[in-house]
Amino acid sequence: MNGSHESYMKQAYSLAEKAFEKGEIPVGAVVVFQDRIIGRGFNQSESLTDATAHAEIIAITAASNTLEDWRLKDCILYVTKEPCAMCAGAVINARVKMVVFGCYDEEKGCCGSLYQICGDRRLGKPIPVKGGVMELECANILSEFFRKKRSES
Repeated sequence: MNGSHESYMKQAYSLAEKAFEKGEIPVGAVVVFQDRIIGRGFNQSESLTDATAHAEIIAITAASNTLEDWRLKDCILYVTKEPCAMCAGAVINARVKMVVFGCYDEEKGCCGSLYQICGDRRLGKPIPVKGGVMELECANILSEFFRKKRSES
């Protein structure tokens, strides 16, 4: 792989910044195939009034459309926050090769913190997960977002 985990995480982070500007929880995701980003997404649950419009789901859908295949077996998902149960399930269903995330989510994270859905052999072949890439930056944008939300209410 030519691009480093950090370089792809920077791309995901720029999408998190876009979500922040739009008043969405600042999470961004990219899907990489053969050193090329083929899917991008950021949280859009508020703007789309859709509980499933998480960054990972949008990026996975875009990548599947690009490849014209729902199987993303040679793809890596980069996301700024540890995936939730729904997104970890989508990762498994899409057969993603690996997940790389920024900050851990002790409350809802399902790739190591609360659960390890991607590593559960009962759900199929375990998917490798690497957390903590640009962890501080990814955690800080979330903290800043929620601090701003609290001060507005």
